[in-house]
Amino acid sequence: MNTAKERLLKIIDEISEQEVDKILDFAEYLKTKKEKSLSQDLTKASESSIDFWDNDIDDEVWNDV
Repeated sequence: MNTAKERLLKIIDEISEQEVDKILDFAEYLKTKKEKSLSQDLTKASESSIDFWDNDIDDEVWNDV
């Protein structure tokens, strides 16, 4: 049984260069979308920790350091 990557490579070998360019554009779009999603997840995680550190007690302690 062929894996999806093997099937895709076979198709790429059989189609024109112009069609390969379209596949490449789509693959790059998917990669960028994944990276953007990861970046947004990291941003959300960091923002959620801001409230934890932003409080009067910690501010007072750190002001004396």
